Amino acid sequence: MLNTRDSRTAESEQGILTQTEERKDLEKPADFGELYVNYKKYAFSIAYRMLGTVADAEDVVQDCFADLQHRERSGIDNIKAYIAKSITNRCLNLLNSAHARRETYIGEWLPEPVSELYDGPEAAAERKDTLSFAFLVLLEKLSPVERAVFVLREAYQYDYEAIAGMTGKTESNCRQIFSRVKRTLQASPAAEALTPAPEQARRGLLQRFTAAFTAHDVSGMLALLTEQPVLVADGGGREVHTILRPMIGRKGVLALLTSRRVLNRMRSWEAAIESINGEPNLVYRQEGEVKAVLCLALNRSGEQIQGLYLIMGPEKLGHILPSPAE
Repeated sequence: MLNTRDSRTAESEQGILTQTEERKDLEKPADFGELYVNYKKYAFSIAYRMLGTVADAEDVVQDCFADLQHRERSGIDNIKAYIAKSITNRCLNLLNSAHARRETYIGEWLPEPVSELYDGPEAAAERKDTLSFAFLVLLEKLSPVERAVFVLREAYQYDYEAIAGMTGKTESNCRQIFSRVKRTLQASPAAEALTPAPEQARRGLLQRFTAAFTAHDVSGMLALLTEQPVLVADGGGREVHTILRPMIGRKGVLALLTSRRVLNRMRSWEAAIESINGEPNLVYRQEGEVKAVLCLALNRSGEQIQGLYLIMGPEKLGHILPSPAE
């Protein structure tokens, strides 16, 4: 288990956060058990958006509540914002060390896909598109502080005063960071994928993609790709059976998808359209075992594929639900 605490975390949590629009929801839980039940999933949602991995997010949440259980809580006016700050600080600490570890990772590092997203009253206020796989991939381009500011503002609508308290930055600095990140991400070709396509249209495209991929249909696949698609594969940090570098451009991506050698074994696996990170994507299984997840990012019209993100490392497939038939 990762130790995400340090002196900075402990000191930063002494402050009490406030956010006016949340005051009406600040009835304090009667005991720690109630607090844990009420806010565990909310805390996890922040940690997962920040870190992109389930195990690390769960470690951060466990550490946060273990500390909170033994802390005097009577002086905490806004428990929800306090938990958000606690989670954010732990994630910042972890992200700084994670970037160093990923420098030795073989191939490309992609976030961990998940089948189930939590629901409930807290989830209703969150931006659902900020849990999409394409969104998490874009977040990987940001520094830890940029990621924290952007997630807290974009996904949870925290005001800049609250974000400043959570990140240790000034309110003005947080506003500037968010504006800069927003401009940078919007200028990225991948930003088109952040406009969700209607679910039925997305499912139809996934069905056409599966048919073309299985049949080595070059013309059918060509019609589904934008002019500059990107294909990124994560094999779990292993050299074997992995596309080590992103493939960019229609010609290269098309060659990979229609090759009878590269990715060919996927054609023998059963493909199913399932909800992954809140939207339909493809899960590949062999005799019931999850072998790969392919998340597609569509262009703004929702009619073509801008990004293909293939996750094949077994350690990143542990939170995909079993086949419905099992």
